[in-house]
Amino acid sequence: MKKKKIKVGVVGIGHLGNYHLQKYQKLENCEIAAVSDIVMDRAQKAAEIYQCAAFSDYRDMLGKVDAISIAVLTSDHYTVARDFLAAGVDVLIEKPICATLAQADELIELAQRKKLILQVGFVERFNPAIMALEKVIKKPLFIESHRLHPFFERGTDVDVILDLMIHDLDIIVKFVNSPVTAVEAVGVPLLSDKIDIANARISFASGCIANITASRISGKTMQKIRFFGIEGYHSVDCQKREIVSLGKGENNEAGQLQIIQNNIEVGSHDPLEEEIRSFVNAVVNRSRPLISGEDARKSLELAIDIIKKMKVAEEILK
Repeated sequence: MKKKKIKVGVVGIGHLGNYHLQKYQKLENCEIAAVSDIVMDRAQKAAEIYQCAAFSDYRDMLGKVDAISIAVLTSDHYTVARDFLAAGVDVLIEKPICATLAQADELIELAQRKKLILQVGFVERFNPAIMALEKVIKKPLFIESHRLHPFFERGTDVDVILDLMIHDLDIIVKFVNSPVTAVEAVGVPLLSDKIDIANARISFASGCIANITASRISGKTMQKIRFFGIEGYHSVDCQKREIVSLGKGENNEAGQLQIIQNNIEVGSHDPLEEEIRSFVNAVVNRSRPLISGEDARKSLELAIDIIKKMKVAEEILK
């Protein structure tokens, strides 16, 4: 007997929503059942491609899907996710989980109570280079990250901290795995009414310090994160999906310590496809997702703390 396919849907058929649909279509155990977008024309175009139902109101999808991807504005994450979870639907929600900790807590509690999957879409966790980092990193002492992008209207409903920086916050929180003891931050609004460039310096109880820069008005794209520790230096280029790892080697004939490059195997998979596949596997096996609501809450809490502590350039110059 053929196994029953999971009926999936996507809310928000914009840049990311369309990519989610492409990845779901590749999975044999998934059937794209419905799509929704407040711009009905976008929903209908997607429905024609994937031969599914189209709606302008996401609530019309309730009862028609088993699992859903939510790729709407951050301000709408809570309402849309809450309605699907309340209806018994497993949810993959794009980062950040919500706009506030209170909203995140309610979604986490709702998913737990109804025994549903709640995964948050931090796609960089599925980046082959980030996954390879787990093979060599031990205890980071200093971390430096730069996530710089050209300006796009997409994402400007929130500060660059929740738009871009939160990717690196999620990675750093995972690898440092230690309580935050201090946060300093500065930000500048340039092309929107939100913070477009930001830098944060975070201290952890373990002694690690992270210096993080995010910008959405750069002339070029850069997505690099560097880890320094006793065991060596690891530099990850998330855009190129490459990692350079240096460590201590043997002494040479003169007794001098040599620096060697660690040979680390990096996969070639597509990060978003791996993220979607991971979500579907969690749905099928009823297992904890790689990035749960609880995991996403940690990076959201840190992001909100950064925003609260942030000194805006205009205030400094007064």
